[in-house]
Amino acid sequence: MHDISGKKIIILATHGFEQSELEVPMRKLAEAGAKVHVVAPEAGEIKGWDKDDWGNAVQVDLELDEVNPDDYHAIVLPGGQINPDLLRVNETALALIKAMFEQKKVVAAICHAPWLLIEAGIAKGRDFTSYHSIKTDVMNAGGNWKDEAVVVDNGLVTSRNPDDLDVFCDKIAEEIHEGRHEQRAA
Repeated sequence: MHDISGKKIIILATHGFEQSELEVPMRKLAEAGAKVHVVAPEAGEIKGWDKDDWGNAVQVDLELDEVNPDDYHAIVLPGGQINPDLLRVNETALALIKAMFEQKKVVAAICHAPWLLIEAGIAKGRDFTSYHSIKTDVMNAGGNWKDEAVVVDNGLVTSRNPDDLDVFCDKIAEEIHEGRHEQRAA
């Protein structure tokens, strides 16, 4: 994995995030040198979903309305069904995702989190993947869906499910290491 020392990363989530899809990127990106902040609409803790029942709580570092996208190099969006479904109706969350994308920073989504890319209006014409059950949603939004472990489109990094976490995290670090993706149209 690339050394991303000194880089700052947001993991945006709320209750019902898929446990491994938050915890593995948080650990691996921190091990690669990044400062990782868990951001949520609420302070305190958010509770994960672990396969078929509630999982562990994770401490929230910053509330969503305290975050300035200018201070970060990337945003990671864990999946699960509950988490992105709650966040996709949160205008502040969508504005943060869109701001990161428009600033040509790395935006990474896994599993059901591409719902957030759709709601933020950044799916059309882009190559990405997702959990197979939302393939039609991606295609209906104009995205070019691919059944691959990780798909990258100018700093937009997507993966299908927890089985893809290793390549997902490696690719996030690589894209952050490359810097802003100036060739990407907002």
